[in-house]
Amino acid sequence: MPLGLIKYGLSSGYPGKRFLSAQPELKSSYDVIIIGGGGHGLATAYHLARYHGITNVAVLEKGYIGGGNTGRNTAIIRSNYLTPEGVAFYEESVSLYRQLSQELDYNILYSERGHFTLAHTDSALRTSRWRAEVNKHLGIDSQLVYRDDLARLIPQLNLSEDVRYPILGALYHPPGAIARHDAVAWGYAGRAAERGVEIHQGTTVTDIEMTDGRVTGVVTDRGRVSCGKAVQAVAGASTIIANMAGLKLPIRTIPLQACVSQPLKPFLDPIIVSGSLHVYISQSDRGELVMGGSTDPYPRYQTSSSLDFIEGLMSHVLELLPHLSEVQVMRQWAGMTDMTPDFAPIMGETDVENYYIDAGWGTWGFKATPVCGKRMAEMIATGRVPAMIAPFRLSRFENFDLVGEKGAASVGH
Repeated sequence: MPLGLIKYGLSSGYPGKRFLSAQPELKSSYDVIIIGGGGHGLATAYHLARYHGITNVAVLEKGYIGGGNTGRNTAIIRSNYLTPEGVAFYEESVSLYRQLSQELDYNILYSERGHFTLAHTDSALRTSRWRAEVNKHLGIDSQLVYRDDLARLIPQLNLSEDVRYPILGALYHPPGAIARHDAVAWGYAGRAAERGVEIHQGTTVTDIEMTDGRVTGVVTDRGRVSCGKAVQAVAGASTIIANMAGLKLPIRTIPLQACVSQPLKPFLDPIIVSGSLHVYISQSDRGELVMGGSTDPYPRYQTSSSLDFIEGLMSHVLELLPHLSEVQVMRQWAGMTDMTPDFAPIMGETDVENYYIDAGWGTWGFKATPVCGKRMAEMIATGRVPAMIAPFRLSRFENFDLVGEKGAASVGH
């Protein structure tokens, strides 16, 4: 039994120190204000404080830490993308994730499982072969596997040909992993706060102030604060906050639903994805089956769930894993995804001086958390756009220099 647990059990009072200090009053001015207290915003604050010595930073979160998309995703981490830009970006993120528990001295429950993108048709099999070769060329561990391999690697999978969508093979990405999403947010928050970053929960931004095309302050429901630089990392609210700064983003916000089952004894180690069926499934460290599918068919700013989603999802899950027919679904929810025309994120500078953006993540924002924090902080501290994130600049839509990661989403969007 850990010594810390024994101390807690035998102590008459709470012996542990507070993970976050009591929320302070807003100061009149900060060097950097980060709008959004999710994983990306907190990671940026942490990197600013630890690696660049910038500690006069305020993170403004209208809800609570990790209460937005950071806590509403399905926590899949991978780097088997299609473009050189996407592969390099996510490979660095995977590398950072592998060391993140040690970096933060906080267990994020990172677990490499292997990621399988199933192919149900000859054309899907050809696409899987193409993706595997592209990945190998770019140094990513990825390969095409067939039915005999799947029978060995995922013995629970239904490989019968007497189904509507028989499985022919899969793109296998061994480094595919999962992590505890709220632990990632809290780990960054705690370590950033230790270095002097102020985290203000329950603080809503109502306006962005500018003078001569330069950001000068942020107005909140707790008062106005001046700033030297500002960053927005607000996921589904990206277009709303950007409008306050006079920016129009090429983004549609669409809900993405997911659910979890009752806890079961561990039986499914890999992560299973089917782009044809619009379904993905993995088993969490608590035994829950975490399941999701494609985005809703229409844009809206809501996180409510629907019967149509759960019925469609379960029909496909039961075709892949029919022995789950008696398992209960315990929770269902939605997050808000920012979808750009080329399905790649928007990062970096904007037309407003000293106003930076981290948006447009669609369905892959969680897996980018560490690299976003590292590279956004580098840009803010040095005033130079890192080569790693330069391809994701906002101006690419004006110049028609798109990235094109749609094919690597592995679900139907």
